[in-house]
Amino acid sequence: QVQLVESGGGLVQPGGSLRLSCAASGFVFDNYLTSWDRRAPGKGIEWVATVSPVGTNTNYLDSVKGRFTSSRDNAKNMVYLQMNSLKTTDTGVYYCKKVGSNDRGQGTQVTVSS
Repeated sequence: QVQLVESGGGLVQPGGSLRLSCAASGFVFDNYLTSWDRRAPGKGIEWVATVSPVGTNTNYLDSVKGRFTSSRDNAKNMVYLQMNSLKTTDTGVYYCKKVGSNDRGQGTQVTVSS
C-alpha cells in the first residue's frame, strides 16, 4: 500500500523559508519520479516541482523557479521541498505525489502571511 506523509508546513512571514518533507513507503521509491503539488485556497491542484528518480533532474513551476528546490534521499525514501523567499501567493496545502499515479499524501498546510 502506497503511503506518502508530508510534514514541515506552518505559518511564515513573507520572505521566510520552510522545508517540507515527504516520507514514502509501499513502492520501489527509486523507480519513480516524485512531485510536489499545491492547492491554494479556493483553487484547484497546481503542480509545483518534479524530481527525477535519482534526484539529478528537477523541473519547477515558473513562479517558484529560483526560490524552491526539490531533492530526495533514496536511502531514506524521503523527498524534500526547500522553499525560500516565500510569498503570500505560495499559501496552500502542499502534497507529495508519486508521478504516474493518483497517489498523494494528506498534505501539509503552508501559510505565508504577515
